[in-house]
Order: sequence, then C-alpha cells, then structure tokens
Amino acid sequence: MLTQKQKDLLLFIHDRMQQSGVPPSFDEMKDALDLKSKSGIHRLIMALVERGFIRRLPNRARAIEVIKLPESSQSAPGAPKRMGFQPSVIEGSKPRQPELNSPPSTILDSRTVSVPVMGRIAAGTPIAALQNHTHDIACPPDLLGNGEHFALEVRGDSMIEAGIHDGDTVIIRRCDQAENGDIVVALVEKEEATLKRLRKKGSTIALEAANPEFKTRIFGPDQVDIQGRLVGLIRRY
Repeated sequence: MLTQKQKDLLLFIHDRMQQSGVPPSFDEMKDALDLKSKSGIHRLIMALVERGFIRRLPNRARAIEVIKLPESSQSAPGAPKRMGFQPSVIEGSKPRQPELNSPPSTILDSRTVSVPVMGRIAAGTPIAALQNHTHDIACPPDLLGNGEHFALEVRGDSMIEAGIHDGDTVIIRRCDQAENGDIVVALVEKEEATLKRLRKKGSTIALEAANPEFKTRIFGPDQVDIQGRLVGLIRRY
C-alpha cells in the first residue's frame, strides 16, 4: 500500500526514465511533487525501496531502478505510455485522520467490547493510515480501561523488538499527549502515520523504532501530532 505522494513520485521517476533513460534529480522530484525540501523526497524514496518498488544502485549518482509499479498503474498491452507527471488519484487512498465521529467502543456482552478498526498503521516507514471505520474487533474489557479507543492493523516490522509484528492489530487509546517511552500513533507532517516509540528532548520529537535496521527520525514540535497511545495488542495464529 502506497500513499498518494509515494505513488506520484514512483510514476514520475518511471515516466522520466521512459522518456530519457535517466532518473530525475532530487530537485526535480521536489518540484514535481510541490514539496518544500529534499528531505521529504528522501523519505519517499526510502519508503519505495523498503516496499520493493525501486532499487538504489550503489556507487552511482542518481542511480535508481524502478522494479515494479502499483497494480492499478500498470498499462494494458498496447496502451500509450504516460507522458510527463500525471498523478493517478484513487478514491480513498489519501491519508487522513480518524473521523471525529467514529463509532465509540460498545459492549457486546460481559466478556467483550467492540472497538472500531480504522485502517492500517505502518511499523516501518510511514504509510497511509487512520482511514474510515472499516469493521469492528472484539476486545476484553480489561484491555481497554477508560477513554475512547480504536484499532489499527500493523504493517511492517520496525517495532518487532517491542513484540509488535506485521499483521498484529494494535489497540490505541485516543489522546494528543504522551510520555517519553510510550508507543504512539504519530501523524507526521499532517500526511502520514506511523507506530513508533516517542522520545522528547527539549523542543524536538524523536520517533524511535524497535528494530536496529530502522533509524530514529527527528522532527520539530510542529511536524508531529500524537493521535493515540498503544494500550494493547491482538494477534491471530
């Protein structure tokens, strides 16, 4: 699953290489996606590498190889090639926050509580998450405690050393504040959501993975919004 900007960048790189055989520069990518800095392009590139859509070739400047395209963007045999930057917009693919009027947790019986599942969350490079209410999941009441809760399906393995695996469902207590060391749902630059451990130092915010293969990412206070705190996990075998 790609965010719209990840998909736009992938298609832009693919189209440029089809036309000239040379990948675009970071400046060209930044301008094409209307981003303010090249750091945003770097994050998108890393996300595409981790998801297997592109490969970066070592020891060569601007060396990027497109391995595959999203299924919805594959051209039919004989179809004309896309020319220039033409983002493909798919309804429902744009990341957004959970709806404020999402269904509250409701008691199903004395042993379970229904919690709304609001989409998928990345335990890795951020992906689109916090979508519309898709279905409900039954939770033990003692897992929840007080407050409003929602659930998210985990994709990725950056929190594996915290016991959170790809395919798990995490239970989140909705809040906008958290303490150092809490595992939180963080919305990065109003666009992408991720599940990470929160570290705060002065005015900076660090989102820390629980997997040595993933780097800790540092942000300013206005770049990260806390959406909730991890309170439980459900795993099916």
